Amino acid sequence: MQVCFTIIRQTRSTSPVVQTYTLEVEEGNTILECLNRIKWEQDGSLAFRKNCRNTICGSCGMRINGRSALACKENIGNELQRLHRDGSGKIPEITVAPLGNMPVIKDLVVDMRSFWDNLENVDPYISTSARMVPEREFLQTPEERSRLDQMGNCILCGACYSECNAREVNPDFVGPHALAKAQRMVADSRDDQKESRLGEHNRGTQGVWGCTRCYMCNAVCPMDVAPMDQIGKIKQEILDRKDDQDSRQIRHRKVLINLVKQGGWIDERKFGLQVVGNSFRDIKGLISLGPLGLRMLVRGKFPLGFESSMGASQVRSLIESVQNIQSPTVEEEA
Repeated sequence: MQVCFTIIRQTRSTSPVVQTYTLEVEEGNTILECLNRIKWEQDGSLAFRKNCRNTICGSCGMRINGRSALACKENIGNELQRLHRDGSGKIPEITVAPLGNMPVIKDLVVDMRSFWDNLENVDPYISTSARMVPEREFLQTPEERSRLDQMGNCILCGACYSECNAREVNPDFVGPHALAKAQRMVADSRDDQKESRLGEHNRGTQGVWGCTRCYMCNAVCPMDVAPMDQIGKIKQEILDRKDDQDSRQIRHRKVLINLVKQGGWIDERKFGLQVVGNSFRDIKGLISLGPLGLRMLVRGKFPLGFESSMGASQVRSLIESVQNIQSPTVEEEA
């Protein structure tokens, strides 16, 4: 069958241009195999990264039909299924573009310096002092080691970083890849810097509180690392150690859970006052709510009352069950 490949091409100094190539392919051909054929048979100037061809090295990350993926993992058959071909007889088209959130060097090759710099910012290695055990080898139990397996599967392909909405709007956010590696260090029994690490990850929107919980990193990760889940684990470690006076981010999380426990969904009147206004302790925060409150009143969008949702008691029971599983010896956040 014939497939048309639409490739977004550019250099550092030029604007993106669209170039198309038509190939005779089979459904089992990978996108990387097709790119190789385009380069070898039609256009030797096409630039892209590749290495192992076996979903191990992470080199061939790119956007395929609008989502970040590994070209060596995705094949023609799967892409055509996603395109929902209508049987019109038109040649199907597969679009290939460079990863997002990183500047393009040439064609499908991006500059990953910010990706690596942010990874370095979370110190993704066992602390030096923890490694200094002169009398014996630092052993782990099978259970301790198994806690690291999922995060250890990360191949640093950049797919999650490319799709990260938080990174797109907040250049200080370290990214889901870095925080997934950070959780590996938090969970590692050999490391002795857990508390200081949690303090760093709790800083403003640079760390875990910068995540917008869009789940895009989970959706595109080719190795099922589930970066957003790992970010959630770090958040829970922080919440277990902090009260709602520590920061607005922590207050946001705790107030949200408490209000949902009370009514099944969020009482928006209380939410703003308790989070931004810190229950009338933060005068500047309260003042900042004024313009928004007035606009809502004028447009008739300010809720004058609050009704609990149907099944509020069931929602409360579910939340309490999860909290008991996560922290069986810690008092509930109330």
